[in-house]
Amino acid sequence: MPPDDPSPQPPPVHPGVLLAQELEKRGMTQSDLTFILGCSPKSVNQIINGKQGVSPAMSKALGKALDLPFDYFAGLQRTFDLFSAEEPDAGISLRANMQKSYPIREMIKRGWLKGGDAVTLGDQLAKFFEVTDAGQVPHLAHAAKKTSYDEIPPVQLAWLYRVRQIAKSLTVPKYSESALTAALPRLRAMLIEPEEARNVPRILSECGVRYVVVESLPASKIDGVCFWLDKNSPVIGMSFRFDRIDNFWFVLRHEIEHVLRGHGRRSVEGMIDANLEGECAGTNDNVPEEERIANAAASDFCVPKKKMDSFYLRKNPFFYEKDVIAFAKINGIHPGLPVGQIQRRAERYDYLKKYQVKIRQFVTPSAITDGWDQPLDLT
Repeated sequence: MPPDDPSPQPPPVHPGVLLAQELEKRGMTQSDLTFILGCSPKSVNQIINGKQGVSPAMSKALGKALDLPFDYFAGLQRTFDLFSAEEPDAGISLRANMQKSYPIREMIKRGWLKGGDAVTLGDQLAKFFEVTDAGQVPHLAHAAKKTSYDEIPPVQLAWLYRVRQIAKSLTVPKYSESALTAALPRLRAMLIEPEEARNVPRILSECGVRYVVVESLPASKIDGVCFWLDKNSPVIGMSFRFDRIDNFWFVLRHEIEHVLRGHGRRSVEGMIDANLEGECAGTNDNVPEEERIANAAASDFCVPKKKMDSFYLRKNPFFYEKDVIAFAKINGIHPGLPVGQIQRRAERYDYLKKYQVKIRQFVTPSAITDGWDQPLDLT
């Protein structure tokens, strides 16, 4: 053994052994100590014979009697108790590791995992992430190697894989870029009435695009995703994190542009869109090029940019409700769409909020949906 290696430490002994040694050093008997403490002989005898532990009160009393620190025997007892305690279930560290990385309890609640002991959970997690064992699951502390998913927060990755799971179970016609392009005017015509959004899943399916709605996980801040099961099988996933008509159409058109451009076709993670609001929904240079392209297409789809710019400059800072309604009618869109634009540009997020109608209620009945206390069973 190298000289700088520490020698193995002997296991701690019961405090009674050391108490006996302290008495011997002082030439004292158990009866002497019993007299000093004013307690029964049995109390001291049971401690020395290891049949009874040293309580905090007794530790203080022994300290007084033997001129030792008041916590000396308490510390010995604590060390002995910890050493003597049963080893915790090995599954505790496994479950802690999984929960630290992924929202396991939420995934169980939603039916993505079935629960069970730690080993069973690890097997389920590996199956969920399409790897052979838990040691290969991205982000777990014991994961064997780096993956292309390491830059994606675990909570977003879990959501992405749930969308992937569902998408794989769907059957749609062969993807047609020309059909999807041709469908844009039909989709654009739906912007005037919230109820028309119910047709979106069907239209996308007819174009060969798998459309999946999965409720976002807490703190994921994810809005949508575009990825490809293979080079001819695009998927659009949406979370309805913001249940507003302007956000729905913006995110949807954003993801459609990713599909039309083939964005994410060569990457396993595709195009994950989180925080698709404010600056991240703009076209500034600090926004990645693919996202700028998708943002521009989405913005112009919802409210033609030139028309919106002109309206904003002419009316700012007095945006009267009647003018907004008239502008929306002229452009064949619901008032909630220009209202959303005005709110962001003017940073007046309460302005005409009544027009930002909820739209999930119209979409999810006709879409493959998982969440909102209605888990989707894929078995």
